[in-house]
Amino acid sequence: MLLVGVVLLGTVGLAVGSWYGGRGAAPLSSDRAQGVATELLPEAKPPSSAFVRGYRYGIFLATDDFGSAHGEFHYDSGADCALSDELRRNAASRGWQGLRRVPGDLCDGWRAEADGLMLTFTQRGAWFVLRVAPAAPDGFLAATVLATLLGAATGAALFWMVVRRPPVSRLVVTLVTVPLLPGAYLTLQDLFLDGLAEPVWPIWRSLAPVLVPLWLVLLLVGLIVLARRQDPSGIAPEVAATVREAGPTVSRGG
Repeated sequence: MLLVGVVLLGTVGLAVGSWYGGRGAAPLSSDRAQGVATELLPEAKPPSSAFVRGYRYGIFLATDDFGSAHGEFHYDSGADCALSDELRRNAASRGWQGLRRVPGDLCDGWRAEADGLMLTFTQRGAWFVLRVAPAAPDGFLAATVLATLLGAATGAALFWMVVRRPPVSRLVVTLVTVPLLPGAYLTLQDLFLDGLAEPVWPIWRSLAPVLVPLWLVLLLVGLIVLARRQDPSGIAPEVAATVREAGPTVSRGG
């Protein structure tokens, strides 16, 4: 039961922390993404490009949310790695920080940050792909890890307390586990597939219209079941108290 509490509440903490830590990301527009591509590869003309707004589980992210949008530009890789070398030189000369190599199929790519944006330049088959997206705000990872640990600790403490108080424990465990299980499953699935490259918190916002009524129904049913278990005779509390005070009666024959 402790493990269930740690996983469920820890996953909720992960989602809350990633939302809180991801606020304040640099807004990205199509024009700004195009400007970055032109700045770094001024002579190259991408045959195709796309600008994608952040849309997860039916939720459009705000412009200052981490993962809110990204731009992609596709370039013909040609027969050599000239574009990769050009982008590296231009990024270094224009002040992009943290320039680091990204292994590619034939040519290595690059990753760097500047002005709240992160660029990733990689080779995919016959194409180079330049991706421009908001960088994670300062403190994003710390907020996510701290909220995850706090959620896990809260889950462990809550389930430890309730399992010592049956039958209340069954009610509390059901109220916590059933509504949180779908969101926790989808959050962990996203985490294993994408890491924190994609926001995980919109799952909970999209599930809220279903989870809140479900929680209220479970609470009502649980309270009714708990009340009946405490008074299995079904007699009203006032009548039961009167019967106990009167004590047993003995029928005597004539």
